[in-house]
Amino acid sequence: MRDFDESDPWRRARSVHGMAHYSGDYASATTSGQVVYESRLELARLLLADFDPSVCGIYAQPLRMVARIDGKVRSHVPDLLLVMGSGTVRVVNVKPASRLKDPEVAQALAWPGHLIERHGWEYEIWSGAEPVLLENVRFLAAYRHPGAVPADEVERAWQEVVDGEELALAERRLAGDREPEEARPALMALLWSGRLTTDLSAQPLSGECVLRRHG
Repeated sequence: MRDFDESDPWRRARSVHGMAHYSGDYASATTSGQVVYESRLELARLLLADFDPSVCGIYAQPLRMVARIDGKVRSHVPDLLLVMGSGTVRVVNVKPASRLKDPEVAQALAWPGHLIERHGWEYEIWSGAEPVLLENVRFLAAYRHPGAVPADEVERAWQEVVDGEELALAERRLAGDREPEEARPALMALLWSGRLTTDLSAQPLSGECVLRRHG
């Protein structure tokens, strides 16, 4: 995937007054750089990719595909390319579920998938995730960058947290004589990194969430 390391997105996302789309740059913890997006839905998929510990590379609008389909020359720029630590490559197109009902849209997304899979890569058409999961990941994303929480506080929390205890109990125990909320950032950083896990799809993050040590 070194071929993509110095590549630029094929389209440069622009914010224009009155434009329906929501575009910008996402500061990725995985890449330690900016990744462009062109909609809130793309941003949601970026967040989940950045949160996924199996993802080691994220590239926006990574390539332009050109093929002759039914006698016509067609081109397509996928939204994302994800590289996994296992070496697997996944090309992702983000599209609202309502748009997939349009036969022309479905066809425009189908032929790139056939070529990508023939190349030995995975192909994903993504239309969203459970709202609770997305809100929890958005909250944890505030702790995604190294240094957002002092490293010594994170390591102390990692050494002292007990597998299977509830978040509120962990906060009280780690805080000692301080307010429990003061121990929270270190635990949130551990949840973002995947060293701690909890069920993020069942309910909003709360003191009742059960923490599990991982790794």
